Amino acid sequence: MISTEQLEQVIGKDVVDGTGSKVGTARQVYLEDTTGQPAWVTVRTGLFGSSESFVPLGEASTDGGELRVPYLKDQIKDAPRVDDDGHLSPEQEEELYRYYGLGRTETERSSWFEPVRGDAAERTTGYDTSGPTTDDAITRSEEQLHVGTEKVQAGRARLRKYVVSEQQQVTVPVSREEVRVEREPITDANVDQATKGPEISEEEHEVVLTEERPVVAKETVPVERVRLAKEAVTEEKQVTADVRKEQIETEGGVPGDSRL
Repeated sequence: MISTEQLEQVIGKDVVDGTGSKVGTARQVYLEDTTGQPAWVTVRTGLFGSSESFVPLGEASTDGGELRVPYLKDQIKDAPRVDDDGHLSPEQEEELYRYYGLGRTETERSSWFEPVRGDAAERTTGYDTSGPTTDDAITRSEEQLHVGTEKVQAGRARLRKYVVSEQQQVTVPVSREEVRVEREPITDANVDQATKGPEISEEEHEVVLTEERPVVAKETVPVERVRLAKEAVTEEKQVTADVRKEQIETEGGVPGDSRL
């Protein structure tokens, strides 16, 4: 249970669920009308804190600068949406109690105080609500847009090596031997060799012919190395979001513009 003395330890702190997962940031605390004790906290959730969910404080506790609640993150984020207008109607209260499985007695069925925001955790001079401790000024607030970035997986790239076959044609010079008949006349220089042997006889001579043929041999050699490298590319993207701001209007006898 969170007491009024612990409000400064709640507002603006991280809210974690029953498993220790961060849910969001505590923004406002709603007080019980009859007891003045903290009863609900709004938690800013979603991308860039774009939405708020109501969470009961009955079993909440503070731990190391965090607000721990006994509910799951998805349960909190899926809670019924209630307008953040500083007041919970009885119907809205009942809807939230039913969602979180909590019961109430008849004496507890009442409206809620204006929520405690930011540094107004204690009811002191300057608290922005009608009451005995307010001064003669109203604080005007507005939302500011804070945009950040997060890294998400956009895809994967991989290198894969596979084998293909292709035909290559290479011209190779080859040589071969051919037979050529040579005739020479009988002269004084060769007459002795020509007249050796019988005068008339049969004779046969042969020669061996050779030729070159192409021979194919293949050799595997490395030709290049390929790797994947990452580089950061920066581009600009526009983000559009609605922000709220408070305006103050004057009534009755105030000169000039009635809207500030």
